[in-house]
Amino acid sequence: MTGGAGFIGSHFVRSLVDGAYPALSGDVRVLDLLTYAGRRENLAGYLSDSGVDLVVGDIRDPEAVAGAVAGVDVVVHFAAESHVDRSITGAADFVSTNVVGTQVMLQAALDAGVGKFVHVSTDEVYGSISEGSWPETDPLLPNSPYSASKAGSDLLARSYFRTHGLDVSITRCSNNYGPYQFPEKVIPLFVTNLLDGRRVPLYGDGLNVRDWLHVDDHCRGIALVAGGGRAGEIYNIGGGTELTNHDLTHRLLAAVGAGEDMIERVADRKGHDRRYSVDWSKINAELGYAPRHSFDEGLAETVAWYRDNRPWWEPIKSGVSA
Repeated sequence: MTGGAGFIGSHFVRSLVDGAYPALSGDVRVLDLLTYAGRRENLAGYLSDSGVDLVVGDIRDPEAVAGAVAGVDVVVHFAAESHVDRSITGAADFVSTNVVGTQVMLQAALDAGVGKFVHVSTDEVYGSISEGSWPETDPLLPNSPYSASKAGSDLLARSYFRTHGLDVSITRCSNNYGPYQFPEKVIPLFVTNLLDGRRVPLYGDGLNVRDWLHVDDHCRGIALVAGGGRAGEIYNIGGGTELTNHDLTHRLLAAVGAGEDMIERVADRKGHDRRYSVDWSKINAELGYAPRHSFDEGLAETVAWYRDNRPWWEPIKSGVSA
């Protein structure tokens, strides 16, 4: 599992070890550089006597990657630079990690004879959609350096299937939320700000729409693809709850008992996509996926987790390494 100490990757690792994915079993090797968003704390309790081996290394380093994939049956490739705002001010790291790193991973998997490679991507590669939902066959029209770098990595993954016959499947998810998410993303940023009595920044008119997907549902969809996804195929994974950022903000205010005076209107993000919506009927029909977490319950549980786990996020927000 690349990026297995990050938000989504660590949830996948914990769930796999706990037996949540019957089609997947065996020891787990995590390859993670432990940058700002990858943290050992996310795997606390899983790194000793649990079959999880943490290898600290860079997916752009062919030697480190070759060692990590040796003897591996399945690669699930989570590792990526993923924050849109950071990509606007520093695109080079996104291209290097997401494009070059993915090519290094694919080549190493091919050389090592890996049986299955799942490339985890994002709905942002499709661009913006005013109505309806994207099927997997829609063209890629990314609008940010982040989404462009992910689109490039998707195309590389497809090329390794078409050119070399590597068993690659690609997943594209909508916006994730849940425990252990780094507090630069909107839900944990807003929750932790509000818990500290700080205002929350709302971009533009607040009417940008996102589909929300609980991290547990996302990881379950990835596991289904790893266990039974067809080679060369793309699978959208959606959550089924579309909200404007304005609506989301007000739900978060209500969850922590804060008023509208805690909203700070800020200038819109450059190139801000208006709406995302994926059609996930393919993974439902082929692999039986459907989201299990209602957004209201999932959001309440997520807010409660951040309220109860200040020692996890306070050092991050203060800029002190935990």
